Amino acid sequence: MFNAITQSQIFVFDQDEALDFYVGKLGLEVHTDADLGFMRWLTVNVPGQKDRQILLEKPGPPAMDEATAEQVRELVAKGAMGGWLILTTDDCQKTYETLLAKGVEFTETPTERPYGIDCGLRDPFGNRIRFGQLFS
Repeated sequence: MFNAITQSQIFVFDQDEALDFYVGKLGLEVHTDADLGFMRWLTVNVPGQKDRQILLEKPGPPAMDEATAEQVRELVAKGAMGGWLILTTDDCQKTYETLLAKGVEFTETPTERPYGIDCGLRDPFGNRIRFGQLFS
């Protein structure tokens, strides 16, 4: 049976803008950036963790027609799509302050929870992202 999840996917409207955000601001690294002819296969990963990638996919062909792609873009922009990311950090407050200084907009400041400290943000397209510092 299965032994790993290697890729997850979120929709982005502009892959260059997504690179600026995910690599330039969040500090992830590019794993693959390939022109497949029918689409650009663009994945990022946490530095040093190449076995788990996030596909930054533009809504559209070959997976969907333009009318469907427009509906997906509208839902992503509202934050209503099912896709979202959860990342971990050793120091939630410090990571929050670093990203805030880079201009990242947060939907929730670091908050203590039963499992640790976490906070929320959205990428430039509307995707929900959370990161946290888990209690041992």
